[in-house]
Amino acid sequence: MIIMQNRNRAESWREGISRWLRFGDLPLRYKLVILFLMVGILPSIALGVLVNWTVNRIVDQQVTSNTIQLIGKVNQTLDNDMENLQNITYLIGFDPRTERFLDGEIQGDKPAVGAEDTGNSGSSSSSVKQDNAENYEIKRYLQGFTTLYPEIASILLVNREGEYISNEMYARSPASLTEEEWYREAVLNEGIFTVLGHPAERNVTTHVHYGNEELVSVVRSIVDPDTREVTGAVLIDLKLRAVARAVRDVTLGKSGYLMVAEAGGSSIYAPEDSIIPSIPPSWFPEEDSGALIREVNGERLQLIYGTSSFTGWRTIGVFPTSESVYEVREIRFYMICFLFVVCLFGVAASYTLSQSISRPIWQLMSFMQKAESGDLTTRYWGNRQDEVGMLGRSFNRMLLQIRKLMKLSELREKQKREAELRSLQAHIKPHFLYNTLDTIHWMARKKGADDVSDLVESLSRLFRIGLSKGDDIIPMSDEWTHISSYLQIQKTRYRDRLQVEMELSPEAEKLYVLKLLLQPIVENAIYHGIKARRGPGRIVIQAQVNGDVLLLSVQDNGAGMSSDRLEALRKQLVDPVTAMEATPGEGLAGNRSYGMLNVQARIKLTFGDEYGIAIDSTENEGTTVVITHPLVQAVPSSSDHDGRDRL
Repeated sequence: MIIMQNRNRAESWREGISRWLRFGDLPLRYKLVILFLMVGILPSIALGVLVNWTVNRIVDQQVTSNTIQLIGKVNQTLDNDMENLQNITYLIGFDPRTERFLDGEIQGDKPAVGAEDTGNSGSSSSSVKQDNAENYEIKRYLQGFTTLYPEIASILLVNREGEYISNEMYARSPASLTEEEWYREAVLNEGIFTVLGHPAERNVTTHVHYGNEELVSVVRSIVDPDTREVTGAVLIDLKLRAVARAVRDVTLGKSGYLMVAEAGGSSIYAPEDSIIPSIPPSWFPEEDSGALIREVNGERLQLIYGTSSFTGWRTIGVFPTSESVYEVREIRFYMICFLFVVCLFGVAASYTLSQSISRPIWQLMSFMQKAESGDLTTRYWGNRQDEVGMLGRSFNRMLLQIRKLMKLSELREKQKREAELRSLQAHIKPHFLYNTLDTIHWMARKKGADDVSDLVESLSRLFRIGLSKGDDIIPMSDEWTHISSYLQIQKTRYRDRLQVEMELSPEAEKLYVLKLLLQPIVENAIYHGIKARRGPGRIVIQAQVNGDVLLLSVQDNGAGMSSDRLEALRKQLVDPVTAMEATPGEGLAGNRSYGMLNVQARIKLTFGDEYGIAIDSTENEGTTVVITHPLVQAVPSSSDHDGRDRL
């Protein structure tokens, strides 16, 4: 028993869940609550998400744009420093004393053995040349640049013989300075100012003993303008603090910073607490500036970079993507508060509004259930002026009307029984008419009046086929017999004035058609065509299959009709029902075309607008009427409501 109860609870629970999942089966108040929530809250949530996404995107774009602008200014500062160094190399190269030194007229210092043992060895080597006043003047000249620009650590002037003059530098070993990598690169660039970056493994040093990471070296070869030969080179060491001064004071967010790297990826300057010391050049696309995101040691970093066109250095802004801008967080906080208020208000408003709508509907539904159970005396009581009140008052009027209709139905049922009795009596009349005509037929035959007998027999067939036991669709052979009987009666009247030709193809004889199609058309041909002409007239009736339709044509050589009358009749055939409702006094909608309009209306209503009558006539020459009828192979069943053939 307990197991069965648990099963019943589970089944009812599943049914309840399934009913909730079927939205169409939910009560109206729940539907309204869901609808109001969807209309009110979902757009607000969507708007909040859209605003948050838009703000983030715009702020990111602004941060990227501002950082790129800041990087551009830093690059401009570095480019200015490098341009000053380039100008210094030009000034040194254009100095006449420098030209004489490069030409060998002034003797310079040479690397000596043991020069690296002490910093004073360079001084002792220089003391050997103290008598050379011009050598000393060049050193003072170079010293003037370092005095004017304190960020310059030292300047070295080297000729093609390997001799050098410097204010601060000296050779470490006796190896020729022309074999140095920096000198060969200067010669290779032929007078173009070249930024080397941090010095490494070179044969010169300074008295101050700067570390390689504390200097940035630049070099430019001096070219003889006449021979285009390299006569020497100028090497300048720039203190790294000149680069750091332009970069270190820039901060991005909490932990973001700027760093400067060579095109090959080696770091020129990076803060001591930098997140990443060097950046592979493969990370950067070919663009000179832009932004990208990379993951380093499990942390996502945003890199915004800009490349200097003068030095080729890349200034890079580095900061974690997790650091949100304060304004974005503030906007997001206000947006969440707004969504919370909207959701809270939306739930309360939707519940209250749904109750105010569903409660009166539920009350009205209870009244309807009473009326459904048979209590037609119940009434809706309320003074609401909205749709529910209007529906309630309509419900009251409906109940009153139902009671009236019930009384009227009882009265009509009584009248129907009386009409059925009268109809039963009226059915005796057609049978009495058939029997009477048959009696006249045999009496005429017995008396030898064969023409009277034939006429009566044709009239009998005409009535019998016209009634057709109430069938609307009859065999083509019966329709042909019907029109033959009608023409036989008319020939008795008109005799030699009426000539008839009838042609029924074997394919058409096996089909079914609407009854009484030809008789109104032939009647029009006789009374309005043949009768109106002088002398005898001829009527040709044909029935043949043409493709997927049956064509019934009636052609006469009677009086025809005028073009105005023909055009008016064609317009009536477009809407035959409306034309038949017009009275005979309204234009051309008289009795003259009523039979043809009746045929047209029955064909269109039964088979559709693609079938019907087409008429062509010429005044004083005749008229041709063609009926297009579908191919009906058998009498349609009662389920074929539209009367169309099932081919």
